Amino acid sequence: MAISVTWPQVLAWRLKRQFVDPADGPDAVSVVRRLTGVQAQVASSAELAVAVRSARPDRGEIDRALWRDRTLVKTWTARGTLHLVPGDELASYAAVLGSFRNWDKGSWQRGHGVTAAEVAAILDAVPKALAGRALTREELVDGVIEVTGDAHLREALTSGWGALLKPLSFLGELCHGPPRGGRVTFARPRDQVPGWPDVLPSAEEAGVRLLRSFLGAHGPGAPETFDGWLYRGAARKATLRGWFRDLTPELAEIEVEGRPMVVLAEHLDDLATTRPATGVHLLPGFDQYILGAPRDLEPLLPAEAKSKVSRAAGWISPVVVHQGRVAGVWEAKDGKITVDLLEEVPAAALAAEIERVSALLRRPRGGGRTPPGEVGLIV
Repeated sequence: MAISVTWPQVLAWRLKRQFVDPADGPDAVSVVRRLTGVQAQVASSAELAVAVRSARPDRGEIDRALWRDRTLVKTWTARGTLHLVPGDELASYAAVLGSFRNWDKGSWQRGHGVTAAEVAAILDAVPKALAGRALTREELVDGVIEVTGDAHLREALTSGWGALLKPLSFLGELCHGPPRGGRVTFARPRDQVPGWPDVLPSAEEAGVRLLRSFLGAHGPGAPETFDGWLYRGAARKATLRGWFRDLTPELAEIEVEGRPMVVLAEHLDDLATTRPATGVHLLPGFDQYILGAPRDLEPLLPAEAKSKVSRAAGWISPVVVHQGRVAGVWEAKDGKITVDLLEEVPAAALAAEIERVSALLRRPRGGGRTPPGEVGLIV
């Protein structure tokens, strides 16, 4: 008979596993690894997501990990969004996401204004243009034209540019390189990531790795919850079942308020004995605590909070979390954090959390001081 737990227990356990309660992440790479990546379209949100979880927040740690140590990498992964991921895990993402090949579909090509031949030419030319060097967007377009000798590709690259980079990322052929004069550059993972494999792992092996990582931070789960997080339904159901089947020796069945799910067996006892959370936490926009859960998970995201949290153009607001559930949203404006609460939260705990996060936002790079009353958003 499966052990039964409540959603408040699950949410409290996720807060603990995700280094939110308590905030005891040992370093940036460990936090990113535990979260199965950190969404990074908004650089400030990504840095704050790590900082609020860190035992010793370090403002420059992510940049050092990306560009000096190269233990983190920035590129498009889960759900086709820009993420920070550990460099030694990127090959698994590429093996899985590259197997979906949605860019081969006529509907994808028509939607992005390119032909199958143009897609093939670009996928072949970009790795050659990037070989051994990092290029800005403009330089990369010129490099593709140089490799192919086809100036007509310039129109395809400049009009559908962002979408055309994602297949290359999914195939493990492109990631962000070191910024140059404040401008984004692109590089090949094999040039950017130490120890990049000569051959990617199989999609079956890599899928199990990602599933194990996902359940370690966002469990308990089921095929549909993992699929929703990974790429919003892109994986074939048979493939999902295969990943769960292959991981079965490491899994334990559990019921969450009557709903059958699975958790890593090594976490079962800890989850079963976890007490509901009581704390108040401010989490940044696009935070993994929200993104790693289904959007219709009412115990986490009450119906009345959805429109404030999930906004136009895919924007996910910073949230106030109380007892593991979203109790409101917040923003930093004119040097001050303001909250918009949907339900009552303990005033003293909220004030303390506002003070803590305000201090993190004020911390400038290099250890200097920001004038009182100014909030230096991380960029």
